[in-house]
Amino acid sequence: GLPLADVLLWNCRGDLLHSSGSGDGCTSVALKAADGTRWIGHNEDGDPFLYGRCHLVDVALDDAPGYLSFYYPGSLPGHTFGANRAGLVQTINNLRTRLRQPGVPRMLLTRAVLDCATLDEAVALLRDAPRAGGFHHTLGSAADARVFSVEASPGAASVLEIGTRYGHANHMVHQASRGQTQIITDSSRERQRRIEGIVDTWSPATVGADLLTALHDTEGELPILRTDPKDPDGENTLATAIFEIGDGEVTLRVYDRKPKADIVLDVMNDPDDAAPGPA
Repeated sequence: GLPLADVLLWNCRGDLLHSSGSGDGCTSVALKAADGTRWIGHNEDGDPFLYGRCHLVDVALDDAPGYLSFYYPGSLPGHTFGANRAGLVQTINNLRTRLRQPGVPRMLLTRAVLDCATLDEAVALLRDAPRAGGFHHTLGSAADARVFSVEASPGAASVLEIGTRYGHANHMVHQASRGQTQIITDSSRERQRRIEGIVDTWSPATVGADLLTALHDTEGELPILRTDPKDPDGENTLATAIFEIGDGEVTLRVYDRKPKADIVLDVMNDPDDAAPGPA
């Protein structure tokens, strides 16, 4: 019931502000296991008020694959973690880039990625579209053995194919983009340092449980798992997602701050078989 201009402006908030109040944190990890399985894990960090107030949405479309996505009330799905029924997986980390220029709002771009059928199509979209704001995208696919880290900002789109293991927080770290002007918070700096240290210990025998352990790590004053009501960035972990990506299948496990899966979904099954609910 809101005016279209207001809805559009709300979904452009991250292109206009360095801190927008939802999805401003986040940590992502990726792993290629020895058996060929690709794993992508993600902590969704946002306004502590929204803990328990977000959902998983299951969207069926006539002209696109349709998708599952973590959903903030009032925001377009896609700028968190999600996967579509073509097997494309995407997780998003905020980038606090200082550069602003006319372009497609970053939340519209993340939503558009969920309409892509292939990794190449998603990477081309992020690389070629004019970008108004900055996000980091971790991309995988059930139809492709590759996994990508994409730092898409107004200044450039840096595309990095992930080797065996990878971790990313909330600032640009690629060689091609780290020189751009950006805000690096103490939390992002510490989480990047910690997650890099953890993934460096992983071997090809590492499995999904190790990703969950990493994302629920509480070491240090500014840990990866964020539960402090006095967090200096004003953010807490709202949910943790673990994607298990095989050939022709994607399984999503969504966790609360407890060592059990709240929801397990076979993303590529028929939408009628899924059972989304509160995250």
